[in-house]
Formats: sequence, structure tokens, C-alpha cells
Amino acid sequence: MPSFQTAAKAALADTQQRRNLAHATATIRGKRAAVVAEVEAWEELRVAGAAAKDEVLHHLPHYLEQLEENLTARGATVHWARDAEEANRIVVGLVQERDADEVVKVKSMATQEIELNEALEAAGIHAWETDLAELIVQLGHDRPSHILVPAIHRNRAEIREIFLREMGEVGRPAPADLNDEPARLAEAARLHLREKFLRAKVAVSGANFAVADTGTLVVVESEGNGRMCLTLPETLISVVGVEKVLPTFADLGTMLQLLPRSSTGERMNPYTSMWTGVHAGDGPQDVHVVLVDNGRSHVLADPVGRDALRCIRCSACLNVCPVYERAGGHAYGSVYPGPIGAVLNPQLRGTGSDVDKSLPYASSLCGACFEACPVRIDIPALLVHLRTQVVDEASGRSVEALGMKAAAWTFADHRRLEAAQRAATVGGRLLGDRTIRTVPGLGAWAQARDVPTPPKETFRQWWRRTHGDGAGADGTGTDGTGTDGRTA
Repeated sequence: MPSFQTAAKAALADTQQRRNLAHATATIRGKRAAVVAEVEAWEELRVAGAAAKDEVLHHLPHYLEQLEENLTARGATVHWARDAEEANRIVVGLVQERDADEVVKVKSMATQEIELNEALEAAGIHAWETDLAELIVQLGHDRPSHILVPAIHRNRAEIREIFLREMGEVGRPAPADLNDEPARLAEAARLHLREKFLRAKVAVSGANFAVADTGTLVVVESEGNGRMCLTLPETLISVVGVEKVLPTFADLGTMLQLLPRSSTGERMNPYTSMWTGVHAGDGPQDVHVVLVDNGRSHVLADPVGRDALRCIRCSACLNVCPVYERAGGHAYGSVYPGPIGAVLNPQLRGTGSDVDKSLPYASSLCGACFEACPVRIDIPALLVHLRTQVVDEASGRSVEALGMKAAAWTFADHRRLEAAQRAATVGGRLLGDRTIRTVPGLGAWAQARDVPTPPKETFRQWWRRTHGDGAGADGTGTDGTGTDGRTA
């Protein structure tokens, strides 16, 4: 991926996408504002949610061990994965051991992060997305552009064309008379997916929350496809980031008030599924949980940056961000777009690539994301923190760092400073009244600002010209007395 700024320029040229994003985010913002306003103690809920997540982050090993103990006691098998490669190897191995050549999937950010679908396909295993928006993205050979609504950049007409063109290639085709009415599009998706639900022996899910003191995993969704995946197959494999743990079942009550209001603008999710291990004769009898680190320990080690791990993937920050609304999600180069992606991706992946070095700058620092965040992640502060890291890691090679070194060398000796001032006046006389529009190495900075034109003479030169050669540049005479005769 190129830098965010480069990718965003290309995205801005897509006027249809900008219209789609503006309409969708405005609609979600309005719904969220209405349901949040109904809760008098909303700020107290935010504080409680942040406190629950901070408790986990400060004692993560303890709660992970408690979660593993309770999951194991209830018949589940727990696997630990240090990175994406190990997590994919575990899941692919489990599917192959069951002689399955396909899986149905619940929408999961963690599996997208580790690129599980690609790993399964490489092993000859078809992974079918069952969330409507994820299905649209998969059939369209596209990438998600939003945490909650992955196909937010598509409109109804585009979705109809995708269904008509692609569904028949991988299963039941879309009806020939399909139009772009939402009900008809949803019906086509249901008919297409139903045969996959009834046929699949293995399902893969993520989890919105994992409760340590009970071993309960929780998935919230709006369509019922998750419920089908979590109950029909014989084997269920859940891929869960280690930061998804909650200390107690009581904390779940707080989160289930914060999450639906912040994400979909609903008082509660239409479907909230919870499962605790294996229950004889009820649901999958072969339950596996893969706990994934994949850079989270690195984030946890940063006392400032670790706040990003509070995130409950509600997408509220995306829906209020003026940068995201115009650039869209693809420019962020990750499954995690928007403000939270701008602080989470560089920490999970490091700042070695162009896109990750640029993401901390993909913001105007307006602060809307912090006001919207249900667990009070101070994203603007994290962005500034990461910008500092990017500059420090440049080790003096960036234009900014080189400029600061040159300034320090110049200011360290008055003779150098005076020479630099005299040199600047030459430029000032040559430029006259013209404005400097660009500066090598500072193109983006200069595009938004007029660079001051250097003066035609320095203060010292002006003083000598207006007060005579007998006056020192600092206002004293050459004999040490002030120009009004007083002793300096």
C-alpha cells in the first residue's frame, strides 16, 4: 500500500463512493445521536466501559488464564497463537482434520486481520462469508471499507449487479428479475446462503467479548446469520483477539448498552448469541477457541498506546470522522480503517511501511472521535504520540529532523545566525513581494500555508541604517553606552 495521503487522493476522485459514504455515515450518526440521548447516564456508562477494559489490560495474563480454565472446564479446546501465521495454521489444521472442504463464517475482524480466508483458500478450503455486507464484499472481489458495514462504499444498484454477476458462480444464482429494493436483495442473499448453512460441517467465528469468569463467548449481530453459524455446524472454531476479554459477566451488561447504541444506533442488537463450551445435544459438540496475540503484546507494552486495545469495534469514530467520510476505508490499507485504524495499525504492524508511517497523520485532530468513543479512547492524543514515534524512528533522516538539526547548529553560534540572516535577506530582495508557494521537502505543509517571505534586511542592518554606524545592533553604542547617553 502507498501512504494514506497518496491513496486518499485517488479515493477522493471517486465521486460515487463519496456520495455513498456521506449518505451512510450521516444516517448512522443521526440514529446514534437519538438513542444515546435517551440514556441520562451515558457518560457514566462510558467511564464504566473504559474501567472494565483497563482492568483487563492491566491484568491481562490473569484474565486470559481464567478464561482458558473456564473454557476448558466446559468442554472447549483452547489454542494460543503468537501471530497470524500460527493462527491460520491452527484453523486450517482443524478444518482438514475434519475432512471438510468448506466453512461458513460469522463476520470477524480478527479473521480478516490475519487473512484467514486467503489461508483457507490456499489449502483448498472454501470460506463463505454469511454476513450480508461481507458477502457483498466477497462476491465483488473487493475489500472491506468499514468496521461495521464493510460494503458501505457500495450502493443498491452496484450490489444488484454484483449479485446477478457472481452468485451463480459459487452457488445458487440470484433471481433473474432481481431489482435493487433492499428486501429483494436480502432475500437473494438468504436463498443463496441457506444451502451453505445446511451443508457446512465447520463454522468459523470471532467474538465481540469473552467473559473470563464464566468462559462465555459473545457475538452480537443484526441478521441472524451468526446464530445459524453458531448452532448448525458440528464444529465451531472461534478466533478471538486476546484483548476481547472482560473480567466478569456483570461487565457484559455495560458493554451491551454501549455497543449497539454506538454502532448501529439501536437500543439492543437483534441477535445476541452467547455460548459457554459444549452442551450435549445442543449446538456444536466440537468447540475450539484460538486466542490470538498478533502484535497486541507490543501494543500493551506502551503505557500510552495500549488505550487503543480498549476498542470494542463499534465504528462510532469512523462515522463522525470528516477524513474517513471523504477518503473512505480502503485508503487506510487495513481491515481497521478510520481513526481507530490510524492508531491501531501502526502499533500492531509497526511503522516500517509507507502506509503505517503515514496513518498517524490521517487526521485533523478535531477530537470528534474521542467524543463518540463509548470506551473513551483519546484517539487524538494517541495520534500525536504516534507522530512523535514516527519522527523519532526516522533517526534524523526525515526533512523535519534534518531541519531541526540545522536550526540547532545555526542557533548555537551568533556568527552563524548572523550569516544565515544576511543570506536570507538576499532571498528577500530577489523575491520582492512574491509569496512562496512551495518548499522542497515541505510540500504538504506549504500547500496549506503561505510561507513568510524573507525580509529584505535584518534587524541589525535596519538599526545601523536608521541609527548610524555608531549604534550597536543590540541598541548600545560602540563605547558601551546607550544611544541616549546612558550606561548600558
